[in-house]
Amino acid sequence: MDFDLTLRAKEFASKDPFPMKGFGPMEWWVGNAFMAAQAFRSLLGMEIVGYSGPETGVRDRASYLMRQDQVQFIVTAALDGDHEIADHVKLHGPGVKDVGFLVPDATAAFELAVERGATPHLQPMVVENDTGRMVISGIKAYGDTVHSLIELEGVDPRFEPKEDKVARSTGLHAIDHVVANVELGKMNEWVGFYEKIFSFTMLKHFDDDAISTEYTALMSKVMTGGNGVIKLPINEPAAGKKKSQIEEYLDYYKTPGVQHMALSTGDLQTTVADVHSRGIETIYVPATYYPDAKARLSEYDLDWGRLEELSILVDKDDDGYLLQAFTKMLQDRPTVFFEFIERRGATGFGVGNFKALFESIEREQERRGNL
Repeated sequence: MDFDLTLRAKEFASKDPFPMKGFGPMEWWVGNAFMAAQAFRSLLGMEIVGYSGPETGVRDRASYLMRQDQVQFIVTAALDGDHEIADHVKLHGPGVKDVGFLVPDATAAFELAVERGATPHLQPMVVENDTGRMVISGIKAYGDTVHSLIELEGVDPRFEPKEDKVARSTGLHAIDHVVANVELGKMNEWVGFYEKIFSFTMLKHFDDDAISTEYTALMSKVMTGGNGVIKLPINEPAAGKKKSQIEEYLDYYKTPGVQHMALSTGDLQTTVADVHSRGIETIYVPATYYPDAKARLSEYDLDWGRLEELSILVDKDDDGYLLQAFTKMLQDRPTVFFEFIERRGATGFGVGNFKALFESIEREQERRGNL
């Protein structure tokens, strides 16, 4: 599809090659939206702030808009088995369909993306009511994943507002990064896609020497855009003695897709203790990890006993340190999980933790019989 860029699109890109304001909602396609919303509410403390379905004039699906500070999820399910959402869930299981981006002009962003070679998913459309106005468009990305480009003033007008008096916050603040798994040999293709379409740049590159254990390996490149507000690591498998976590993901998800998203918090120890009390299990980190970690971060006064008790990983870079914890799989298929992250200046991704993390992931794979 060829575009003669409008003056509006040219002005959109005149000062920033592709302006972005941050992550928008992450839309999950699931088998039962009501139950998925209850799970995110009880386990993560997400508030149900909006609803869309038959009662609001939408006949083919039910959706719940959820929020905790800047983190936004939409959980959507089909109301009939003969529907693209039902087909998606049958193929992939519950998963992230849409990684949304907030932009200052969704029409100009769409024009620019398509002119640069993106495949359209949704032509720009306007939705508005007394509470808000949205312009939304979309393009296709890896696998069946799409990126909505969202321009929003006020409250999301696609949803009937709801007040949630039940949800209790776990301290989650924002989406730090969203990780994609792609097939062997496809990582550089998708790196090129984000460079070309969104003018992203590569922030980090981790090869199979950096991300490997005795048995498995993977490669990863971290793309960033929007002056750093968007970070998208892209993973592909690498040769190893046994099946890597990326290969396991592709076996069960069937196509490339979102493997996990990292949610930031200002107090990871409190957040992890809270989600543990609600029933979320995080990956166990063995006691043998902590003496080396304490030596690596000896300049920081940390409560190492508490970190070990909660299986929290620690790493540093030139800008400071960070704390990380990773959940076990949150659905029957071993595909999507969450990372919780607290940054104390550090801008990296915990390279010093890769070996310990992947050994822990391998232990979970072995329990499932998939290593």
